[in-house]
Amino acid sequence: MGSNIVHQYFKKELEDVKIIVKVNPIQLKGTEITVSPDGKIESRDLEFDEGIFDDLKEDGFEVASALEFNLYEAGLV
Repeated sequence: MGSNIVHQYFKKELEDVKIIVKVNPIQLKGTEITVSPDGKIESRDLEFDEGIFDDLKEDGFEVASALEFNLYEAGLV
């Protein structure tokens, strides 16, 4: 089942950090990547509730690309 899920990606850029989130809209799980100005990347797995998309919008996240997320996740940026 996991291979047929289309993840959704969101990002938010602050003065001192960039946050990129991958959301599995079926299982309500995902990954958050935090990128500091010096290029340090931290990743953590998350579990969401049904209101995740409203929460992301309210917190100022905008739609991001899968490519951007995956480049950071692979350490290629």
